[in-house]
Order: sequence, then structure tokens, then C-alpha cells
Amino acid sequence: MTDTEARPADAPPPTPPAVAGTVTGLVSGIVDDAQKLLGQQVQMLKAEVKEDFRRSKRAAEFGAAGIVLLTVGFLALVFALAHFLHENHHFSMWASFGITALIFLGVGGALAVTSYILLERFNPLPDKTMGALKENLTWKTS
Repeated sequence: MTDTEARPADAPPPTPPAVAGTVTGLVSGIVDDAQKLLGQQVQMLKAEVKEDFRRSKRAAEFGAAGIVLLTVGFLALVFALAHFLHENHHFSMWASFGITALIFLGVGGALAVTSYILLERFNPLPDKTMGALKENLTWKTS
């Protein structure tokens, strides 16, 4: 019998659907789910921080090796360029080293500015996890 059909007068009233549990059980289930969700988000935060740290460490290792090799090559190039200017263009040795130093200071300054700009764009915080956590906290408070 549907709700719109007429019920006979002597028919008993319909029984309400069975409640899956008590209110206390439902609240307990919600709290348990919230704790589980919070625990999962803490695990996700840890995993994301660990991944960011691993990537940063790997980049630092390659960067350190690159800096050492670049330093050796840079020093050899400075001496070679200074001696080239002294031998072929008859500059004094101090002027040859001065010109060479100015060239490398200009290039190094440009690279330092580029590095600064790139580092400003880098955000070490775990954005994905923090966004999900904010969303869940907003959902819980509304």
C-alpha cells in the first residue's frame, strides 16, 4: 500500500522504519569516523613532508656536486682568460684579472637573481594535505 492510497479504518498504523542504532551509537560512529579521517590526514601530511624532504635532499646532493665541479672549472677559466688577455692583448696581469673578475661577477649576479626568483616561487608546505584538512574542518564546523 502506498502513502497516497486510502487506508481502511480498522488497519493498524504503519510502523516507522527500524533505526540502525541508538543516537549514542550514531554519535560514536561519527566521532570514530572523524578520528579515523584525522589520522589518515596526519599520515598523508607525514608522507607528503617526507616526499618533499626526499626531493629536496636529492636536489641538494646534485647541487653540491655541481657547485664543487663548477668552482674548479671556474677557477681554471679565470686563470685562462686572464692569461689570454695578458698574452694576446698586452694588458697588465692585474688588469687582465680585473676584467675577468667583472665578467664573472656580472654573470654570477644574474644567476643569483634568477635563483632568488625561483626560490621565492617554491613553497615547502604540504599544500594538498593542508587544503584537504581545511576542507574537512570547514565541513565539520558547518
